[in-house]
Amino acid sequence: MAIEHAFLPVLLGDEMNAYGMARAFYESYGVKPLALNHTNMEKIQQSDLLTFREVPRLHIDERFVVALKAIAEEYAGKKLLLLACDEFYVKKIVQHKEELAKYFVVPYVDAKLANQLLTRESMYELCADFGFQYPAMHVCTVNDYEEFDIPFDYPVVIKPLNMTKYASCIFPDKKNVYIARDHEEKDAIFHAIYKESAYRDDLMIQQYIPGEDAKMRVVNAYVGQDGKAKLLSIGNPILEEHSPEGIGRYVAIMTTYDKDLMDCVKSFLEEIQFQGFATLDMKYDERDGQYKLLSIELHNELSNYYVTASGYNLMQYVADDFIRGSKQQLTYVQNKHLWTIVPNGVLFKYVQNEQLVIEAKSLIRQGLATDSIFNYKDMNAKRWLNVTIDNLSFYRKYKKYFNNKGLSNS
Repeated sequence: MAIEHAFLPVLLGDEMNAYGMARAFYESYGVKPLALNHTNMEKIQQSDLLTFREVPRLHIDERFVVALKAIAEEYAGKKLLLLACDEFYVKKIVQHKEELAKYFVVPYVDAKLANQLLTRESMYELCADFGFQYPAMHVCTVNDYEEFDIPFDYPVVIKPLNMTKYASCIFPDKKNVYIARDHEEKDAIFHAIYKESAYRDDLMIQQYIPGEDAKMRVVNAYVGQDGKAKLLSIGNPILEEHSPEGIGRYVAIMTTYDKDLMDCVKSFLEEIQFQGFATLDMKYDERDGQYKLLSIELHNELSNYYVTASGYNLMQYVADDFIRGSKQQLTYVQNKHLWTIVPNGVLFKYVQNEQLVIEAKSLIRQGLATDSIFNYKDMNAKRWLNVTIDNLSFYRKYKKYFNNKGLSNS
C-alpha cells in the first residue's frame, strides 16, 4: 500500500465543509476521506472524492464514542486523523479527546482552552489581553430577555449561541443572524425566537459594526503540535450570502496581506499554547480605524478552501505534521487568489466595491480563481445537475434578499 494511503482522514459534521476538506486531502495525497454524519445529505454522497457514511444518532453523547470506536476497529490498519467540520463536533471531540486519542490522531487543544475560545465572553476576555478590539456585547437568556435593556447604541446584531439546537427550530421569518435597528425590532426578534419557536438557549446581542461585506477579514492559521505557527493567511471576504438561512456566510474571498495582523495572531496563538486550525473573523471599523474581532472557530469552514486554492493546502499541513512528522517552516501567504462559490454574474453585480470587482475580473482572466464546489474533476452527471441548480439559485436569492446597507455582521 502506498504511504499516501496509510492514513485515513475521518471528517465529522457539516457536509459542505467536509467537501472542501475532502477535496484538499484528495488533491494532496490522492486519499478519499471518510465523511460521517447523523443526517443523510445527498449532495456529498454524489462526490467521487470521499466516502460518505450516515451514522444514526452520532450526535447523541452516549452514542458518539461508541460509534467512532467501531469505525476505528473497522480501519485498524490505518492511522485515522479525526477532524470536525463544524463547532458542534469540535466540542464533541475535545470533550472526549482523551478516550478518542486511543484510536485516532486528534489535532485539537484540550477542552479547557477550546471552550474558552468557543465561548464569546471568555474568548473576548482572553483576546483583550493581547490587544484585540471587539464590539460591545451581552448575552441574554430565556429567563431575562423581557427585562433586558441594551446598554449600547443601535443597530445591534442578535444571534443564537447554540446553532445546533436553533437549526431544528421552525418558525416564520427565521434567520440565522438578525439586525435590530431599534427597541421595537429587538423586542419583535426576541418574541419570534422565544415565543414562536422551541429555542430556549442563550442569545448574543452585539453592537453592529457598519460597512459593506468587503470590510470583513478572515485570518486562517495552522499551529503545529510543537506549539509554533506554521501558516497564516488573510482573506478579504468581498461578498457574503444574504438569505435568511445563510446570512453572513462567505461566498467570495480574495487573499490579501497584512503582516502586522498576521504577527498579532501568530503571537496570540503561540502564547496561549494553541495547536491545530484557527479561523478568526474580524471587521474593519471605519469609525476608529480598528479591526474588531467577532469570533474564533476551531473547525474548517467551506470558505477556508481559499487558502488551499492560493497554493497552501491546509489539509496537507495537518497531515504532514501529525501523520508524517514533517518539519514545517512558518509561512505568511502572499499569493493573490480569488475563491468563490457563486456565479461570476452574481459576483460582479453584488460586490459593492468597484475596485474589488476589477481585481476579481483580472484574477479570473489570469486563471487565479477557484470555485471549490463546482469542481470539474469531480462532476458525475447527478452532481453536475445539482451543483448547476444551486448555482442558478444564487441569482434568485440575491435578487430577493440583497440590500446595499451592509447589514450582515456574522
